[in-house]
Amino acid sequence: MDVENAVDVAIDTGNGAGFGVAGDPPSALSPSRAGDFMTCPLLYRFRVIDRIPEPPTTATARGTLVHAVLERLFDLPAAGRTPAAAQDLLLPEWTRLCADDELLAALITDEAERTRFVADAAAALRGYFKLEDPRRLEPAEREWYVETSLASGLKLRGYIDRVDATPAGDLRIVDYKTGRVPLEAYEASALFQMKFYALVIWRLRGVIPKLLQLMYLSGDGEVLRYSPDEADLLATERKLNALWAAISRARETGDFRPRPGKLCDWCRHKALCPAFGGTLPPMPVRTAAPVAEAGEVVEAGVEIA
Repeated sequence: MDVENAVDVAIDTGNGAGFGVAGDPPSALSPSRAGDFMTCPLLYRFRVIDRIPEPPTTATARGTLVHAVLERLFDLPAAGRTPAAAQDLLLPEWTRLCADDELLAALITDEAERTRFVADAAAALRGYFKLEDPRRLEPAEREWYVETSLASGLKLRGYIDRVDATPAGDLRIVDYKTGRVPLEAYEASALFQMKFYALVIWRLRGVIPKLLQLMYLSGDGEVLRYSPDEADLLATERKLNALWAAISRARETGDFRPRPGKLCDWCRHKALCPAFGGTLPPMPVRTAAPVAEAGEVVEAGVEIA
C-alpha cells in the first residue's frame, strides 16, 4: 500500500491527527498501518515508531499522479471526462505535485526518464477508461478523509479514493490501484482495506456500503468487487480491536518482531532487519504522554493475521 503509506505520512506530519515525532505513541489506525503490522510488526515499528523516511519511488509517484488525475477528472463537466482530457491533465498535475513536494520534484530530473514516467501513467489511465465511463458518474465523495472511533475507543482514519451513491442511498466504495492484480491468495488482504473503510462509513453514517470495488488499472484493467454484510464488518471490527491490542503490547514491550516472507525483497528497511543480519536502531524515546489504548479491553485470542 505504498500510496496509502504516503498519505499516512502526510496526515501524521501535516495535521496532528497521528503522532508528531519519532517515539510518540500512535493515536489512530489506518488501513496501511494495520496492513503493515499484519505483514510484519517490525515494518510497522520502522514506519510508525522510528519514522524512518521512505522517499518516493517512480512506482509510488506514478500511483500518486494517477490518483490526482482521476480526482481532477471529475471536476470537469460530465461530457468532458474523456481519455484525451485525462491525458491532458497529466503534465499539469505532475507539475503541481512537484511544486508541493520537493522529494517528488527531485525524483525524476532526466527528460527521457520523465517521458517514460508520464507514458506509464498514461497507460494506467487508459486502463481506467476500459473499466468504466466517468461521463456517467457523479461521485458523492472524492479523496474523502474519514475518521471515527469504535465503541472500544479505537480511532480509525484514512482517505477513500471515491464514494458513489444512488438516489436510494446505496453506497459504493471505489479504490484505484496502479499495481498488478493480486494473486488469489492475496485477495483477502486487498479486500481488508475496503472492509476497513466500509466499517468506518457504517459507524459514521449507519449505512453498510452496498459494494466495495477495487479497480486495477494496469494492462487491460480488472475490477475486484465484494458486497459486505453486517457479519463481515463486525468481524472486521473485532479484528481491528485485537490488532490494536497487539500493537499496544508491542509498543509497551518494544517487541516488534520481524516476519520474513516473500515481500521482504521489496522492503526499504531490509538492511536494518535482524532476520537478514541487520542491526536494529534503538527504540526512540517518547516525547508525548502515552495515549489510552482501546485494545486493552479486547478479549484475548482473537485472530489478527
